[in-house]
Amino acid sequence: MKLRDKILSSVLLLLIGIMLGMIVMLFRQGSFSFDLAEVRFTEVNRSETPFWSNEDLEKIDDRFVFRNVARNVTPTVVFIETVISNRNRGLEQEAENEDGFWERFLPPRARTVGSGVIISSDGYILTNNHVIEDALRDGITITLDDKRSYDGRVVGRDPSTDLAVLKVDAVNLPAVTVGNSDLVEVGEWVMAIGNPFRLRSTVTAGIVGALSRDVQIINDDYRIESFIQTDAAINRGNSGGALVNTSGELIGINTAIATQSGSYQGYGFAVPSNLALKVARDIIEFGEVQRGMMGVSIQTVDARIARRIGLETIEGVAISGIGDNSAASEAGLRPDDVILAVNGNRVNESNKLQEKVAMFRPHDEIVLTVWRRGETLDRTLKLRERPEPEPVASRIERFDDEPELDEWSEIPGDGRSRGIEQKYFDEVGFTLRALSTPEDPNKFNIYIHRVDRNSEAWNRGLRDGKELLELNNAEANDLRVIEKEISNFLQNNRSLNLKVQTREGNIGYYKLY
Repeated sequence: MKLRDKILSSVLLLLIGIMLGMIVMLFRQGSFSFDLAEVRFTEVNRSETPFWSNEDLEKIDDRFVFRNVARNVTPTVVFIETVISNRNRGLEQEAENEDGFWERFLPPRARTVGSGVIISSDGYILTNNHVIEDALRDGITITLDDKRSYDGRVVGRDPSTDLAVLKVDAVNLPAVTVGNSDLVEVGEWVMAIGNPFRLRSTVTAGIVGALSRDVQIINDDYRIESFIQTDAAINRGNSGGALVNTSGELIGINTAIATQSGSYQGYGFAVPSNLALKVARDIIEFGEVQRGMMGVSIQTVDARIARRIGLETIEGVAISGIGDNSAASEAGLRPDDVILAVNGNRVNESNKLQEKVAMFRPHDEIVLTVWRRGETLDRTLKLRERPEPEPVASRIERFDDEPELDEWSEIPGDGRSRGIEQKYFDEVGFTLRALSTPEDPNKFNIYIHRVDRNSEAWNRGLRDGKELLELNNAEANDLRVIEKEISNFLQNNRSLNLKVQTREGNIGYYKLY
């Protein structure tokens, strides 16, 4: 073989080796493909309709109707911005605080926010009283869901239910459908619609946790609290907004939350729609609420009361006192009667009875189902108007010969010999004042002189001006004996039972701790 042929053969073998090496590498890296067909088109399956229709989902669970409810109800909920004066609030706080020093540096005005619900197409809006309380003239702005804004004016307020009615000059507004709150049941799904933290038109969902809740947040002598409780998220700014059922009907006006942090913790409260609508109608028609009064002091029946009066089942609301010449006395009701129903509707809580009666106006007649000493009977009662507040002069007439004294230390040391004593009980939060009787200077009439706001006594409903008749079933006529009694019961972690009498002569009972 010639030299040239040997060289060519060597080069050829080298090339063959290189090619074989490349092929082996391609196989090992997976880059070698045996695909013989070229892909020209890939089809992707799509659908313009969901697999489950809205109707099918709604049959499965009530929660699937929330989309339609939110779409229909949200336009009826408005955003309320209120300009208030801090000067008035600063004065109130100075009375509560020692010197109100920091309040002096508050700006003269501030803005608060809340929600409201349009209840008629011509511009009537239902909200909470505390949302617009202390509003300056022309200081209320109403913004609709579609971002239109109007100046709002106050038609009327009802502090006893924390409700108010506003009006805007507009027509053809979307109005909510008001449902029957008496048909609401624990466990059903509800939605809360409002403006928490200025977040407009926010929708949250939950269930009804309880009915007829009395959480003692309304500061009014004639307060009515029979709230619907829900765990739908409610925060600051939701006040006055809508609580609706899965039919899109208004069943409550969101009013308050129970919280230790200041924000939502799962417990929200709403005024039932039946009561709210009645209040709104009264305000629109008369400018104020028309509320009939029975003229009784009442107490929810518990095991102790049932045992004392001989009631076999623990139910109803017991009458603890009846006012002179009241509607109740005219109807023949007596102390220790137990009211079981109003117009056939059962009542087992005192606040539920108040709610039922609040649905009627003065001169309306109601039928009470009453238990009395083993018998059940019906009594027709004609409600009367709420008495007007006494003039300030008549309230303090009995103290005209004495200066208005705030603290025990301000009373001279010989107070007992002068026929007047006063003692502040910090543990329960009230001040008692003792005035000697004309018949016996060693016997005293004991009066509740002042009750601290948010104290145990205040939260139980005790207010200034009542006369203390009995403490733990013992006659209250000596302040020093009362002091020992209160101290003894507090040290032994027992409760205090107070029997008091109002200026009108009505008897009431309060239990502290």
